[in-house]
Amino acid sequence: MSASPLLSELIEALRCLPGVGGKSAQRMAFHLLERERERGMKLASVLQQAMQNIGHCTRCRNFSETEVCAICASSSRDRHVLCVVESPTDLAAIEQATGYRGQYFVLMGRLSPLDGLGPEELGLGLLSERLAEGEVEELILATNPTVEGEATAHYLAQLARAAGIRPTRLAHGVPLGGELEYVDRGTLAHAFGSRQSVE
Repeated sequence: MSASPLLSELIEALRCLPGVGGKSAQRMAFHLLERERERGMKLASVLQQAMQNIGHCTRCRNFSETEVCAICASSSRDRHVLCVVESPTDLAAIEQATGYRGQYFVLMGRLSPLDGLGPEELGLGLLSERLAEGEVEELILATNPTVEGEATAHYLAQLARAAGIRPTRLAHGVPLGGELEYVDRGTLAHAFGSRQSVE
């Protein structure tokens, strides 16, 4: 228990960050107050601006300060290919690791009835409208290989086929540079079941 109610409030506020428990929050608060007051003020200012001004793109649902994000507005992106991801972090990972130049749709989650996440919460009505526009020829399903991610991909594939669009799924399996003896059983079974012809 801190002697300062405001310090206790700061520590508790920092605990909202993922992976930050009481001790980590306390260390952060003390660090900011002891050594980084100026940068702490900058952090507070930018955080406030971000919370007030960053919303969602009306086309892809990614984070954006404008109604339509830079990726959706770009004329250099391929509008015939649409990649569906679960979160903005997945979008960032694809942008950083690949040469993908198509467009995106961000679900902000995955189908999970137990958590109250159904088609409506994932914006699938907006996705259906986008598919109905007639520009998209391929829908890349880049959901995570979890039970909910696979169920979401299956649902999206049905949605794409109903709109006459070819659904494709990211490959899963043995990692590049990996050794079979160290790959977990589920991954190895999936890779074995999804083997392809060698050309």
